This record gives sequence, structure tokens and C-alpha cells, in this order.
Amino acid sequence: MLDRLAPAIFVFLWSTGWIMARYVAPHADPLTFLSVRFSLAAVALLVICLVLRTNWPSSRIQWGHAIFSGVLLHGIYLGGVWWAIDAGVPTAVSGLIAALQPLLTALAAPLVVGERLTRLQWAGIIFGLAGLLIAIVPRLAGLHASEIGAASLPLIVNVVAMAGVTAGTLYQKRFLQAEGLRSTAMLQYIGAVAFVLPLALLTEDLHIDWNIHILVALVWSVLALSIGSILLLLYLIRRGQVSRAASLIYLVPPAVAIEALLLFGERLTPAMILGTLIVVVGVYLTNHPREKAA
Repeated sequence: MLDRLAPAIFVFLWSTGWIMARYVAPHADPLTFLSVRFSLAAVALLVICLVLRTNWPSSRIQWGHAIFSGVLLHGIYLGGVWWAIDAGVPTAVSGLIAALQPLLTALAAPLVVGERLTRLQWAGIIFGLAGLLIAIVPRLAGLHASEIGAASLPLIVNVVAMAGVTAGTLYQKRFLQAEGLRSTAMLQYIGAVAFVLPLALLTEDLHIDWNIHILVALVWSVLALSIGSILLLLYLIRRGQVSRAASLIYLVPPAVAIEALLLFGERLTPAMILGTLIVVVGVYLTNHPREKAA
């Protein structure tokens, strides 16, 4: 039963990450909040590991692999996404960029595991990139030349974040298949804190408004996102079901866009709607090849 439900549950939980980033933005500096969130998640998982007597990585090298994978999966990815949204990237656009992860994974597959792309997969990659350009170029075109640079930087950071989670997933699959899920997740959050906390100290005022909004965001972010969704992701990777989760990723952009519209009133322009639909088609084609590679 869990094998059937895990991919859908994971995608639902994953999609709420962008909503939390937008929800927290008026009340806390993004990297500061993530430092608190990652620290609480690490402590909670440590308690769980001790109570359940979880097996720990078998060597110092494996400890290092787990910590470094946390830098990729959480530090670069979530740090970049939350910073970009705080810097002005619309929630729906950020979700659209992140949905290109399967396309980037497909591009990396020939280099990492020697897989050859089919014609449908190449078509999907082209569709995905075209949809993203359709969604964001009109937004940039409406800016003055002096404003384009400032607006482009958060988008670039968001793309780098997407590359980070792609690298983290491949790294996890390559080096951490035999390690305990809970202990690996705990060590990954140590790596995430080690990455985002120094950046927060260097670039932010460490500002957090401790109110009901922050408490709700922390509870959901730690329990549902940092623990629930990540353990599900590690479980899917371990079970070899990453492709099943990836096949549902195409539902994330419209879900995030609708949630952002309902909760925050973010306007969906025709270009955004068209670009999202094209990205959905692209990700679908990339994850549903129907022909053998030439």
C-alpha cells in the first residue's frame, strides 16, 4: 500500500514547500528560518534514531557522503528556492522552474549512468525549456533595462537550486543506497545547517517575527516537509521508485500556481498559464518515453 501511495503523498507534500516559502517571507529572513527549521529537524530525527536504535553509516566516508548530500538536497536547493522567492520570484514561477528537475535529470543521465535519450525525451526537454521561457520572458520584458539584472539574479539562483536537488538525488542514489534512512536524513540536515547558517550570518539580519504564522510554518515545515517528505524521498530512492515520483512532478506547477492564487492572490497571466501547460507536456514526455533510443 505504501509503495502505491508514497509517490503521490510525496509530491503533495513537496508542492507545499513553495507555499511555505511565500508564507514565511513577510515574517522572517529565509536563510535564518531555514537554519532554525533544519536544526529542529536534525534534533527530532536524532531523537527518533536513538529511540528506535537506528543503524548509523558504516564508515566516516559514508558519514561524509550523507552530510554532503544534505548540502545539495537541502542547503543549495531549499536555500536557493526560499531566497529566490523572498527576493521576488513569484511562487508559481519558482514551482515551474523546480518542475524542470526531471528534464535536467534526463540530460544528466547519459553522463552519469550512460543512458541514451529517446526522441520523445529530447522533445520533452525542448518543450520544458520553451514553456519556462514563455512564462518568464514577458515578465522580464516589462522591466526597464536597469531592473532586468536585479530581477534575473533570483531566477538564476532558483535554477541553480533546481540543479542542486538534481545532483543531490543522483548523489544519494550513487553513494547512500545501503545506509539507514533515518540516520542518513539526520546527517543531511547537519550538512544543510552547516551550509545555510554561515550564509545567514553573512547576508541577513537573523530576523524572525515569533508569531502564530512562524509557529505554524515551523510545525508544518519540520514535521511534514523536513521529516515526512524527505523520508518518503529517501524511501522512494531506496525502492527504486524515483521515476514514479518524477512522473507525478508535472502536477506540481499547476498545483503550486493554484495554491498561490487562492492563498496569496498571485495573478496568473496568460503567458504563465501557457508556459505551465507546455512545461507539463515536456515533463510528461521526458518521463514517459514510448520508443527505444536510436
